Amino acid sequence: MKFLDYAKVYIRSGGGGSGCVSFRREKFVEFGGPDGGDGGNGGSVWAEAVDNLNTLIDFRYQQHFFAKSGQPGMGSQRTGKTGDDIVLRVPMGTEILDEDEETLIADLTTPGERVLLARGGNGGWGNLHFKSATNQAPRRANPGQPGVERTLWLRLKLIADAGLLGLPNAGKSTFLAATSNARPKIADYPFTTLVPNLGVVGVDGREFVIADIPGLIEGASEGKGLGDLFLGHVERCAVLLHLVDGTSETVAEDCETILHELEAYSPELAAKPRITALNKIDALDDETLAERRAALEEVAGGKVFAISGVTGKGVTEVLRALQATIGAAREAPEEPEPWQP
Repeated sequence: MKFLDYAKVYIRSGGGGSGCVSFRREKFVEFGGPDGGDGGNGGSVWAEAVDNLNTLIDFRYQQHFFAKSGQPGMGSQRTGKTGDDIVLRVPMGTEILDEDEETLIADLTTPGERVLLARGGNGGWGNLHFKSATNQAPRRANPGQPGVERTLWLRLKLIADAGLLGLPNAGKSTFLAATSNARPKIADYPFTTLVPNLGVVGVDGREFVIADIPGLIEGASEGKGLGDLFLGHVERCAVLLHLVDGTSETVAEDCETILHELEAYSPELAAKPRITALNKIDALDDETLAERRAALEEVAGGKVFAISGVTGKGVTEVLRALQATIGAAREAPEEPEPWQP
């Protein structure tokens, strides 16, 4: 299945049916009076989050969603049939944006969460509603209310507890494969990972989800390489794991490159809790490891873990640090919104 995290859709709710102008006509009934029924309501367009989807690929092949209109009213006080609703099934973590691609309409993060995108038009009144003592034979009825037509954007941001960051070939996919049942593509050339991957990781009897995104390079915020299009998938993470290739002779510069691209993309994302790890230490001797670890600690401004995704050395300690940070972030009470009159 192909991965798609951005899609444009065109929706239109159904219009309401027109009211009916009708009069009762029965044998031996001298004054039948009006009996025109109301039109049926038009169908609405909804969006619902489901937990068995992880891509918006379905919306590449179908972009137009039109709900049915209500049927017109009929004689004998018969109301027209209501149009059927349409439900857009989207993955959890989908944001719904207006046509300007900036105005957020809804953020669906829990299974079964629904939002009304376009309400169906009301059905028009039949002439029965206009009967009065002074107008006992009204010959007017209301037309149905037209439907609502909108153009919307769907943007998927995967829901994960931790996110992997790093330059291409930093060992992110190897780390994900070594710690979870995920099987991302692993090769010895840059940009092996072209789409985000998710993996469920367990440590000390507890589980959490890690998201691996394609590697960033210098100038990603300007569109170089694969750009920063996939950084949105780690915005929901409680902690970021920054992997640095230990075999690189410029580990400090590599770390600064990722930090700069994070800041250029979003200061809020750059301010998230971050754990830094020097990867591929199985290819380093003790002296080189100590030297590069010290250089990396100076840039990262804190402790740097030394790990090897291939041999598994130091991986458990990193997972425990991630789990502790995730637990602290999830249990922290949310700050109440300031009171407004």
